[in-house]
Amino acid sequence: MEGTNAKYVSQKISKTRWRPVSSSSLQQPEVFASGSWDNEDNKISVWSIGDHGGSGMEDEFFEGDPQLLCEHRHGGDVLELQFLDQERIVTASSTGAVTIFRHHQNSQTISVSQHWPRAHHYPCDNAPCTSVVCNSPEIVTVGEDGRIILFRADQEGVIRIIENADSSTIHAVTFLRTTEILTVNSIGQLKLWDFRQQSNAPSQILSQAGERVPLHCVARHPNQQHIVATGGQDGMLCIWDVRQGTTPTSLMEAHTAEMWEVHFHPSNPDHLFTCSEDGSLLHWETSTGLEITSFLQGGRNNSGVSRSAAAPAGGSQSLSSAWLSGDSSKGRLETTHMLPSQTLSVNSLDVLGQCLVCGTDGEAIFVNRQVPI
Repeated sequence: MEGTNAKYVSQKISKTRWRPVSSSSLQQPEVFASGSWDNEDNKISVWSIGDHGGSGMEDEFFEGDPQLLCEHRHGGDVLELQFLDQERIVTASSTGAVTIFRHHQNSQTISVSQHWPRAHHYPCDNAPCTSVVCNSPEIVTVGEDGRIILFRADQEGVIRIIENADSSTIHAVTFLRTTEILTVNSIGQLKLWDFRQQSNAPSQILSQAGERVPLHCVARHPNQQHIVATGGQDGMLCIWDVRQGTTPTSLMEAHTAEMWEVHFHPSNPDHLFTCSEDGSLLHWETSTGLEITSFLQGGRNNSGVSRSAAAPAGGSQSLSSAWLSGDSSKGRLETTHMLPSQTLSVNSLDVLGQCLVCGTDGEAIFVNRQVPI
């Protein structure tokens, strides 16, 4: 794919995340963090794609590989990695630990700022912490132990624990609103939780009809919090409207193996990205006024969806209806492969501005600085 650089890093990459940029600036991201897994010594690393000497818009900016700024040993596999702010990175470990690292940009070093060693655990053993979501200063973690934990970055103690929130593994978590989170689990359920309520029961449960397929990832539409996307063991992309019903509104065949992550573009949510165990990374784009195809009849990984003869003129439908209408004429959906032919799992992706980064079991990090948004 044009504009894509591959950096081989001699470790399997489990997570990649861009450092946030100021919402008021038009600056493209230049720094990202990665985490590794299944290595003798796992690490978190901070990388730069900038030219370190100019505005970052010179021609040579598109030619250089990501440059390693600093790294720090990480106990256990990095199962999740999120920027809390410009300097702090929160990680979830297979050991059950939750750690806040601080990236010192002046000295290009990393230090441990906070550490909760056995946040997730069974009675006699550690339980992997599977996911983290941040809404500074609040941090929410979930794990294989079915526990939900609320931390604050400025406090050493735990703010709240929902014990036995789930009898199965909770694989991912996201904020819906300031006080509400959404979790997905290994029996195909979405659960909404409201921290304003003292009850340890979810306020809502959604699930697919039929076979209970484990869900691995969840993403919230950045502008319309009631719209969420999930992916799981069967490689299907599911779009849900949490206001209506208890089942997904759209099901789309995406990958031939487990989908590990799904992300709406943060400022252009008619673009969505997914990655999978099957070695592919897909860019999904919907535009109103053209047909959105469910992909259930056309096979996998189709692109170039044809125009609908009955499509309404003017494209006046909202983005939400385009994502939610899996078989109507309210929108159009196209997919594009973002990587050259891959054989090993693409474990993680992140997109910000026109920049996309992903990490693989092939011990490579791919960066694309020219994503067509």
